[in-house]
Amino acid sequence: MKVRLIHHLEVKQLLSMKECIEVMEKAFKLVASGDAEVPLRTSLWLPDKTGLLGMMPGYITGDTNIIGIKVISAFLKNHETPYDSHQGMVLLFETKHGCPLAIIDAGQITAIRTAASSGVATKHLANPDASRLAILGSGTQASKHLEAMLEVRPINHVSVWSLPLDHGRAFVERKSKQYEIEIDFKESSQEAVKDADIICTVTSSSDPVLFGNTLEECVHINAVGACIPTTRELDTEAVVKSRLYVDCLESALNESGDFLIPKAEGAIGEDHILGELGDLILGKIKGRQNENEITLFKSLGISVEDLASAYYIYQKALKQDAGVEVELGGLREEG
Repeated sequence: MKVRLIHHLEVKQLLSMKECIEVMEKAFKLVASGDAEVPLRTSLWLPDKTGLLGMMPGYITGDTNIIGIKVISAFLKNHETPYDSHQGMVLLFETKHGCPLAIIDAGQITAIRTAASSGVATKHLANPDASRLAILGSGTQASKHLEAMLEVRPINHVSVWSLPLDHGRAFVERKSKQYEIEIDFKESSQEAVKDADIICTVTSSSDPVLFGNTLEECVHINAVGACIPTTRELDTEAVVKSRLYVDCLESALNESGDFLIPKAEGAIGEDHILGELGDLILGKIKGRQNENEITLFKSLGISVEDLASAYYIYQKALKQDAGVEVELGGLREEG
């Protein structure tokens, strides 16, 4: 059985941010229409909690008809090393005989699809003329979110804050050379979000970096960094003040510290979540009601994002003869 291997550089070549935003919009529609299944992820932690192995299975029906899983390690201390913090693979299988189709680098898929999902949320929730972006964080997701926001809104100014401060300053220096827009560094998160129309929180912080008393009217927030029940990037006031949308309701109710901690404090209930992004895209729920509202998209990441991205990459790789085919068996042997 021939299986196509696609490495990280090929993923970057085969999946642009613009393309991925379109793929993610379709993927969220599939979830909302019942054409995709996205079970909760399973995480296996090392005893010392320095890293974990995450497993995210799912399937997509209809014209695609694939099942698959993303298996990825998360070692956040890798920020201090040459190694990526997230490493792994997406495995795709067809649904007639269960034959494996592809093994694709998961680190790049995760990086691109996470920001693209925020791009979809921003497209549907931010004010149309939003032009001032604040990014809290300076890692891979900061870079990808800058790229995604530029695809969906007329961004002309970016403020950045990150710890350590020298990492944030280096990020600003790199991106100022890459893009012909004004990008500056701020000494505090409060200063960075002042006058922002869009805020992306993409840190590895366990404690709030975005505070409700600093939020301006009209702003849209993409909260991305915290993805377990005990960590959050937004304080309770910021969540209470916002119209909250999620990528997957089940995930938010079980995994999102940004939601679960304010809920445990009694500040909000489950009804504070207005719905899933797919339902918003399909018009099943209402989005922003006026330009002055604060909207919040809490991103946790779900398997359909990885599978839809991987299938798009696989189909494009077949057309361009990208990747490498290897024999991995699969045919029954007569014995």
